[in-house]
Amino acid sequence: MCANKTSLFLSDILLQINHHLCKKHTKTGRRLLVFAQAYKDPMSDPPNCCICLDEFTSPVSLPCGHVFCLGCIGEYWKINEACQCPLCKTLFPTRPQLKTDQTLHTVEAPPPLKAGEVPCDSCSAKRPAVKSCLVCMASYCTTHLEAHYQNEELGRHLLVSVVKNLEDSVCKLHGKKLEKFCRSDRAYICAMCAQTEHWSHNIISISREALKKKVSLKRRRKKLQQEVQDRVSEAEEIKLTVDLRGQSPKEEWQTNKELEQLEEEIAELQKRNAELEQLLKIEDDLQFLQVCFRVNFVQH
Repeated sequence: MCANKTSLFLSDILLQINHHLCKKHTKTGRRLLVFAQAYKDPMSDPPNCCICLDEFTSPVSLPCGHVFCLGCIGEYWKINEACQCPLCKTLFPTRPQLKTDQTLHTVEAPPPLKAGEVPCDSCSAKRPAVKSCLVCMASYCTTHLEAHYQNEELGRHLLVSVVKNLEDSVCKLHGKKLEKFCRSDRAYICAMCAQTEHWSHNIISISREALKKKVSLKRRRKKLQQEVQDRVSEAEEIKLTVDLRGQSPKEEWQTNKELEQLEEEIAELQKRNAELEQLLKIEDDLQFLQVCFRVNFVQH
């Protein structure tokens, strides 16, 4: 495809997707908009699908001979009234039968995501995301993030460190990032909320509130560890006393009951200590606070 035709094709796709976004504003539309804005000549990188810019996944060919990912061509046809080829614009009166393309091999899937990693919303292979966009409401890997750096309009979007539950990090009222905590209402709010509905309330930044909670939890964890050690020492002392003086059957039964109770207490304390350890490993301040208040750790 020559450069002029490529430019015309891209402009046409952008117009259609922008029209679709204005009507429905769907996540799929937003993602396809990023794909189209990041478009490059597919002949320069044959192994990649020209819609998602990623390696082919379940490649299928149209009657005109062009090849796309099965999922990509399906999404493309969902937002286009006419059933046509995205490249050559061949129009099909009805949705054509898709043939599995034998000339291209699906690239081996990347290794599974590690604990805590967030998958890229635009990757068919689900690579780990490196940034989240609060405008697109999506997370992107290094490859698919390039569109935000190369495109002027996308470049104005707000990119933040990867957020696992993206919808939970944005104010539902103003669409801004949640960055403050209202102690009066025990609510997570954005900067606009702080200046309007919550202007007279006791407000602190989420990062400071998270720091205070972490300090409190670390003290609580240290106390739990000491309680575990105290009960272990108590159990060892009971066992030592029994070994030195011996016991009657009744005394032995009573001692066993005491030891069982101590073991149960030790197990419960160790469980709570492990839960605190996992909670303190959460790096995202907002997520940490949400989990912290949900399980009400600080009051235990």
